[in-house]
Formats: sequence, structure tokens, C-alpha cells
Amino acid sequence: MQNYSTVLKPMEFTAKQIAQVVDGEIVGDENAAVHSFAKIEEGRPGAISFLSNPKYTHYIYETEASVVLVNKDTKLEKPVKATLIKVDNAYECVAKLLQMYEAAKPKKAGIDPLAFVSPDATVGENCYVGPFAYVGSGVVVGNGTQVYPHATLCDNVRVGAHCIIYPQVCLYHDVVVGDRVILHSGCVIGADGFGFAPSANGYDKIPQIGTVTIEDDVEIGANTCVDRSTMGSTYIRKGVKLDNLVQIAHNTDIGENTVMSAQVGVAGSTKVGQWCMFGGQVGVSGHINIGNKVFLGAQSGVPGNLKDGQQLIGTPPMELKPYFKSQAIFRRLPDMYKQLNELQKEIDELKKQIKP
Repeated sequence: MQNYSTVLKPMEFTAKQIAQVVDGEIVGDENAAVHSFAKIEEGRPGAISFLSNPKYTHYIYETEASVVLVNKDTKLEKPVKATLIKVDNAYECVAKLLQMYEAAKPKKAGIDPLAFVSPDATVGENCYVGPFAYVGSGVVVGNGTQVYPHATLCDNVRVGAHCIIYPQVCLYHDVVVGDRVILHSGCVIGADGFGFAPSANGYDKIPQIGTVTIEDDVEIGANTCVDRSTMGSTYIRKGVKLDNLVQIAHNTDIGENTVMSAQVGVAGSTKVGQWCMFGGQVGVSGHINIGNKVFLGAQSGVPGNLKDGQQLIGTPPMELKPYFKSQAIFRRLPDMYKQLNELQKEIDELKKQIKP
């Protein structure tokens, strides 16, 4: 086992280094150094900011940021104090720089004396296991993975390389996690699926003897739950991103690069395709198939199968244009109901007049 240690190194990048990463053109001091990020209106010395929305252009003349990313077509009316880096798309370049910044952050290494690591567990090189973390029997942790305080890896869990397991994460027994996976605080992977059989005395529990398989490059938000399968495995495929407070039920298969916003719920034995996007509070029924590249707007309820490429919203879900037309009509229903009653009265009066 490794001795516990903390690596503390200052992170600093020059305008020249940044320009090389984003393929930008420097206007000003190429040696201007930055060590943090800031919004342009809150710029401070040593920070890098960006300008992509013309509404914020006036801030560039007063910002204290040392370096500012700007679009190449940005036109300035007067000189600025900051060093500028001109790029094709300042907003997209920020994502690149944030990734670089995150990768360069100081990383802890070693096993804290207050952590418990089972004697038959295997912890790879350059790993960190924080105080009060639990690593159970037969667990394998890949190289460079970070296991933060109070995380729990139950027996026979497999975690790949360069993962981040944040505090209070719980991985139940036999769960498999791929490489470069990020699990945020409080998420629970591998709890029992909701399986009960009605009986004369109530509900008999159906043992959930399967597992959960999380493939590479997945990120799962805080307090999200992925239930183990009754048999076989629940699957979270490569590149999936789940927001906070998402519920994935047993035997579900979430396709590659699908993203789900907060409070989405997917019932058991449902298969979701690749590159789908689910808005907040979407509810999906069980035992159905959802195709690839399906977009579901917030609070949609899905009772049945969906084909590839559909863009839907509502309960039951409708195509976007008919849905918004329907909503416009719905808002007018009270007035329409009043008009209908008035017309009915007029018709009744006319009938009385023409009655022989």
C-alpha cells in the first residue's frame, strides 16, 4: 500500500501556452500568466476570461482579467489593458481550457491511514483513498483513480483507471465501473431493483441477483440511483451523462452518449438508444424501446415505444410543433367554453322561434 501524501503544485499558464492549445492569435503580452478563470465582469489579475456575447463587450474595457479570449470578428472601439487571444469561437475554446485546467489540478495520492482497504483488495498505482473510505474484499481499483472520503466500494467491485469517486458514493457488491468515470457525491450504484411479487400476505421480495455495468467515460450526478438487475446486468453505456437525482431502474440499458437532466425516471427493462436527450423530470414507462437520437422535452411522459430521431414533448409525447399549437389552444379553452355556451343558447332560441 502507498503512503498517504498530498501533491500541491501551483497551476499557471501563459498566454502563449493557451494560444497554442486553442490555435489563437495573441494581441498583447504573450507572457501574461493566469492561474484561474473568471467571468469578464468579475475579471481579476491572474485570471482568464472570455467574451462571446456582444452584450458584454463593454466589460472588456474595464476588466482586470490578465487574458481574455475573444472571437476573431470582435470589433473594439478603444484599446484594452488585458492581453487578448483571438479565436474562431471563444465559447467553445473555454471548454478546452477548462479541461486543461482540470487535468492540471493538484491530485492527492496514497491511502490515508484512516481508510479501510481489505487485505485482498487491489489498488493500482497513483491512486488516492481518502479517510473513512471503505474498499471491500476482492475490490480492484485501476491506476490513477481517486476514492474520496466516506466512499464505499463493497465486495468484488471493479473500478477502472482514472475514475473519480466522490464522497458518500456507494457501489454495491459486484458492480463494474469502466475507465474515466465520474461518480458524484451520494450516488448509489447497484441497490436492489424494485422487484416484489404480490401474495396473500402482502408483497414478497424478488431477490435481485444481477449487477450494474457502467462503461467508460460516464458521469453520474449527485444522489442519482442506478439499480442492479434481477438477473444479468443493468447497463449504462459509454459516454452517458446523468444529472443529479436521476433514477435508472433494474434491467435498463441506457445507450451510448445519451444525456438525462435532473429528476428523470426510467422504469425497469427499458432500452434507450444512443445520443438521446431527456429534459428534466421526463418519465419513461417500463418494458419499452426508445430509438436513437430521441429528444424528449422536460416533464414528458413516455408510455410506449419511440422511433429513431423523434423530437417530442408532453404526456403522451407529441411532436414539438403540434404540441405548442395545442398549448396555445389550451390556454384559450375557458373563453372558447364561454363562447360555446353562448352559441348553444342562441341555437336553442332559434329552435324555439322556428318550431311550428
